[in-house]
Amino acid sequence: MRTGILGAGQLGQMLALAGYPLGQRFVFLDTSGNPSADIGTTLIDPDREQLSAFLEQVDQVTYEFEHLPVELVREIEKHKPVYPGSRALEVCQNRSLEKQLFTQLDIPTPEYRLVESAQELAAAVAELGEAKGRPVVAKSVTEGYDGKGQAVLKQASQAETAWQEIGHPCLIVEAFVDFVREVSIIAVRGQEGEVVFYPMAENHHVDGILRYSLAPLPDLDANTQKQAETYIRSLLQELDYVGVLTLELFQKADGQLLANEMAPRVHNSGHWTQEGAITCQFENHLRAVAGLPLGSTEVVKPTCMLNLIGQLPATRKILAKKAAHLHLYGKEERAGRKLGHINLQAETTESLVRGVEELAQELPSAPKPYFSFVSDKQCL
Repeated sequence: MRTGILGAGQLGQMLALAGYPLGQRFVFLDTSGNPSADIGTTLIDPDREQLSAFLEQVDQVTYEFEHLPVELVREIEKHKPVYPGSRALEVCQNRSLEKQLFTQLDIPTPEYRLVESAQELAAAVAELGEAKGRPVVAKSVTEGYDGKGQAVLKQASQAETAWQEIGHPCLIVEAFVDFVREVSIIAVRGQEGEVVFYPMAENHHVDGILRYSLAPLPDLDANTQKQAETYIRSLLQELDYVGVLTLELFQKADGQLLANEMAPRVHNSGHWTQEGAITCQFENHLRAVAGLPLGSTEVVKPTCMLNLIGQLPATRKILAKKAAHLHLYGKEERAGRKLGHINLQAETTESLVRGVEELAQELPSAPKPYFSFVSDKQCL
């Protein structure tokens, strides 16, 4: 079974590492000219001259990230099965289409407006923000990730500067949500419509970059998990989706979930599944893409993922910790760059939180961990 992967970064590499024990082999098509995956076969093709050679070597195709030309994926679909399909990619690339789909499927989202000028941005800030005594978030409708292409505005007078800095012809302006935590749910759908769900994770972002993901949540109501499963199942069915889909949400104090955005791929907030679940998100994605039965998503132990951003810690210190699993991406250090992650496990959530706080002190410039279910008195 030969699987083609569009993109050749760390997510593609982790897919391949999970697929080799299944007998799968991989060919990467890198359009950036700067691949980091170091496994399988990589075709570096920034000028799109090797598509035929790529297609000749694969049985089906998937992708590791959504910032791909949709027309390229549609062309590939004429020759090979692509999972997930191009419609999912198109929707996830455009925040306007994404919000429309959420609304169509009765998935609640923060109040928002679409704007196409600095003047419209100022009006949206006044309506959604200043009038209600809260800030707003302006995001480019396309492109932008890990906090890029975004700005927080408290006053309409900031609109002109924000418009120039974001530099995009269309923005989506979202009202601030008074949430208690950011969470995500990851689901997998097979080719025959079988769906499995991972337990929701709590995510801690700093400057738009994910730093910690912990699962399962000790205080998560079963009905809240079921509500998230209902939302993501409706997306899977509407898109006739095959593979891993991630839905990021805000949880309010009353338990209500509001959808933030979705990602048509394996996701940073699901890295905890590599050691924390019976079948990790990477293997389950490949099972779905290959038409194989999906694996169990049952939790093995409470697990927290800690991202390594910008600088690497001392490897020996990390590996000396018995319950720490180190995953390095083979990238050079650079400010803001994801260089790897650590999955830390423990027998109980309480001991896991203590371990995360201790381990974070070994990571260069790591922010202090925060989890909504931990009181200040419990923190170290």
